[in-house]
Amino acid sequence: MNKALAAITSERFLQKVRLGSGLVMLTFVGMHLFNHALLLVSLDMADRISAVFGLIWRNPVGTILLFGALLTHVGLVLRSLYHRRTLRMPMREAAQVLFGLLIPFLIIEHVVPARLSQPLYGVVVDYRMVIRSLWVVNPLSGLRQAAALLIIWTHGCFGVYFWLRYRSWYATAAPWLLAVAILVPVLALLGFADTGRMLAHMAESAPQMDPAYAQSLRAARPPIDQAAVAQGLGQIKLALYAIFSAAILLVAALRRMRTLAERASQITIRYSNGALVRAPRGLSLLEASRYGDVPHYAVCGGKGRCSTCRVRVLDTHAPLPPPGAIEAAALSRIHADADVRLGCQLHPTADLSVALLMAPNPDAALPVATEPVRPGREEEIVVLFCDLRAFTDLSETRLPYDVVFLLNRYFAIVGQAVEDAGGRLDKFIGDGAMALFGLGGKREQASRQALAAAAAIVRDIGRLNEELGHDFATHLRVAIGVHTGPSVVGMMGYGSTKSLTAVGDTVNVASRLESAAKQHDVAIVVSERALRQSGIAVEGLQDDVIAIRGRSAPLRVYLVTEAESLRFAADADAMRSA
Repeated sequence: MNKALAAITSERFLQKVRLGSGLVMLTFVGMHLFNHALLLVSLDMADRISAVFGLIWRNPVGTILLFGALLTHVGLVLRSLYHRRTLRMPMREAAQVLFGLLIPFLIIEHVVPARLSQPLYGVVVDYRMVIRSLWVVNPLSGLRQAAALLIIWTHGCFGVYFWLRYRSWYATAAPWLLAVAILVPVLALLGFADTGRMLAHMAESAPQMDPAYAQSLRAARPPIDQAAVAQGLGQIKLALYAIFSAAILLVAALRRMRTLAERASQITIRYSNGALVRAPRGLSLLEASRYGDVPHYAVCGGKGRCSTCRVRVLDTHAPLPPPGAIEAAALSRIHADADVRLGCQLHPTADLSVALLMAPNPDAALPVATEPVRPGREEEIVVLFCDLRAFTDLSETRLPYDVVFLLNRYFAIVGQAVEDAGGRLDKFIGDGAMALFGLGGKREQASRQALAAAAAIVRDIGRLNEELGHDFATHLRVAIGVHTGPSVVGMMGYGSTKSLTAVGDTVNVASRLESAAKQHDVAIVVSERALRQSGIAVEGLQDDVIAIRGRSAPLRVYLVTEAESLRFAADADAMRSA
C-alpha cells in the first residue's frame, strides 16, 4: 500500500499526469477550433460536426475526462507553485505558470452557459445562439473568449514544444507543427468573425428574432425565463470564480507561512566561483542559485528532463538526500560520478559547497537563468575527417592566389560530396574538413553515406588533378578517416560563430584515423565498426589494428586505397542522382 501511494505521488508520475491532462485539454481545444474553422464552409456544417464532437465530449465518460483533466492540470500547477521556494524563473516558465492559472478564469464565462444551459434550464445551445450572443449581443464577451482560446492554445502548444523539442525527429517535424499551431486558430477566428458578421447583418435587415433561432426557443419546454436563466448561470460563474481565486490565495498564504518559518532555518551554499548564497532550507539547489542571483543553467526548466543544471558536490555538513527516480535516471544516462547531482532535484538540508559543471562564462554578463540555444544530447553518429596531404609544403611554393584557388576547389568538392551523400558539413579547419552523418537518428544509413562521401571526394580530387595537371603540375591527394560511435551533439561556439557541431571520443578517433591514412599511405582509413555498420563487403580490404592516442585499447580498422574506394563509389553515384 505504501509503495503504491509513493508511486502515484512521485514526481515522475505527477509529471506524466500533468502532461496527460494537458494533452487531453489541448485535444479538446484543437477540435473546438477546428469546428470554428468549419464556419468558413457553412453554419450547418459546423453544427453537424459539433454534434459529432459532442458524442465524444458530452457523454459521461468524456465529460469526466475533460473536466477531470482541467481540475487535475490546474491543481498540479498550484502544487508546483507551492513547492517553488522562489518565484524567480525564466520568462517562458513564468508565462507557462501564469497561463496555467488563467485557464479557469478564461473559460468559466463560456463553459458555464454552453454546458449547463440545457441540463439545468432546457435551453438548446447551438452555434447560431453562441455566436449571436458573442458577436451581436455582447461583443466584449466575444473578444474575451477569442483571447481566451488563443491563450489556452498557445499555452498548450508551448507545452508540446517543451515536451518534444529534444526528440530526434522534432527538427524535421517542427515547420509542419508550427504551421498547424498558427493556421488552426487563425482559421477558427476567421470562421467566427465571418459567421458573426452574417448574423449581425441578418439582425439589422430583420429586426425581429431570426426564425430559426425563435424555433429553437419555442422547441424548449417549459417556456424559458431569460432573467432567471441569466441570474442562475451568473451565480454559478461567481461561485466558480470565487473557488479558483480562493485556491490561489490559499497557495499564496501557505507559501508566505512557509517562508516565515524557513527564515529561521537557512543554509549556506558556497560555489567554486566564489559566490555565496544563504537560502531557506528546503529549496532545490537550482532555486537557491536563482534566489541568490547565481547564473545556473536549467534547459528543461528544472523538471529533471536534462542534466544541464548538474553540479559536483565538493563538501557537505550533513548527508544529502538520495536521488529520486527522476534524478537517478538522468544521472545514469550521463554516467555521472557519485558526487554529481542535479541542481533542480537536490534539496540540501545543511551547508554545502558545489561546483557548477555547466556554468556560463562569468565574463559574458549573461542574465540569471540563461540557457543555451540548443542543449547537447548524445547521438550515435558517423564522423568523417578529410585533409590534404603535404599541403603546407605546396602552399609555400605557390602564389597566394593559386593557394586560395586550389583550396576553394577542394572545399567545393568536399562540400558537394558530403551534401550529396546526406551529411552535414561541420567545419573547415585549414586544409582539413569535418563532416557529420546520421544526425537525427538515421544510424542505419549513416556509415554508408559517409563512405559514399569519402569515395566521391577521392574520385573528384582525381578528376581535379586531371583538369589542372598542365597548369599547376600539382597532384593533390587526400587522407580520410571515418569512425562511428556516440558523440555529444549541440549548438556550440560564441556569438555569430555558434553552430551545430559534435564533440567527444568519436570525433577524436575519426581525426586520428585521418592521420593514420597518411601514415599508411592510403586514401581512407575506416573503423571496423563503421564499415560493418554500412553493410559493404570487406573482402579484399587490408585490415590492421592500430593504437589510438588517448585510448587504452587498440582499434581494428580497414585501409582503403584510392582504387579500392571505387567499391563505395556506386553508393555515391546513386545518392548524387537521387
